[in-house]
Amino acid sequence: MTSPGFEAVLFDCDGVLVDSEPITNGVLREVLNESGWAITQAECMRIFIGKAVRDERARIEAETGKPLTDAWMQAFYARRNARLLAELQAVHGVQEAVALIHQQVQGRIACASGADRPKVVMQLDHVGLLPYFGERIFSGHDQPRSKPAPDVYLAAAAHLGVDPARCLVVEDTATGAQAGLAAGATVWGYCPEGHGRAFEGLGVARVFGHMDELRGLFAAPFAR
Repeated sequence: MTSPGFEAVLFDCDGVLVDSEPITNGVLREVLNESGWAITQAECMRIFIGKAVRDERARIEAETGKPLTDAWMQAFYARRNARLLAELQAVHGVQEAVALIHQQVQGRIACASGADRPKVVMQLDHVGLLPYFGERIFSGHDQPRSKPAPDVYLAAAAHLGVDPARCLVVEDTATGAQAGLAAGATVWGYCPEGHGRAFEGLGVARVFGHMDELRGLFAAPFAR
C-alpha cells in the first residue's frame, strides 16, 4: 500500500496540471463575441469551466443565432492552441508533485480530462509532463458522456486495472469533482484561491491550495 492509501492517482488536466483555463476561456470569449454573443469574461468562466464547449452547443446557438459548425470549432481550436503554445505554463509546483506521486504509486497515474485529447497531449508535452503519463491520457470526448458523468474516470481506472474505490482523483471544479465521486473515487479539490467554495455541498475529502501540499501528503504517511 502506498503512503496515502491509494493505488492510483487520476489527475484532471486544465487547472490542475496546467494553468490553461484563463487562456482557453479568453480565446473562447473572443470568438463568442465575434459570433454575436456579448459574453463577459466572468460569465464565460462560470459557464464553461470544467465543461467541453460542445456540451453547451444549445446555449451557444441560442445566444449567437448561428449553428455551431465543425468549421467554427476547428477555428476556435486553432486559435486556442496557438495561444496556449505561446503562453501556457504548468501549475506552480506540479512537476515535483507529479514526479513524487508517479514514484509512490509505481507509475499508476493517469490524466482524465473533459478536453479533447490532442489538446491534453499538446499541453502536457509543452510543459514537460507528458513522460509521466505516456498513453495514460483519457478524454471525455472519447467517452459516451463527459463530466460530470463518471465515464472518463472509470475508463482511466479500468486501464490501470485499479478499482475506482482505490483511486484518488485530483480536481479543481465542481463538475470534475462530481465525475470523480460518481466513479466511486476519493476526490481532493485543488483550490489555489484557498476558499474551496467550488466544492461546497460535495463529498470532497480534502481541499488544498498549493501543489506543495499535495506533494507533502504523499511524501509522508498519514491517516486517510
